[in-house]
Amino acid sequence: MNKIDWKRKLSSRKLWAAAAGIVAGLAMVFKLDESTISSIAGAVVSVASVVSYIITEGKVDAENVRKAAGDQAD
Repeated sequence: MNKIDWKRKLSSRKLWAAAAGIVAGLAMVFKLDESTISSIAGAVVSVASVVSYIITEGKVDAENVRKAAGDQAD
């Protein structure tokens, strides 16, 4: 069975755009006003940006550490 790469999936902008769409759609179903819907969608996109940045930078840092450790072993 294949292991799911959660870091890659959670850093996907497509996932977070879809989540914002779902949240906005549900907000419309429950008849929230337009400014509330915009605020919620904006919050989801903002959180997605931060999460994507943190995960991506973590991967870059981990790769740099791996390369530095490899250089020292030579």
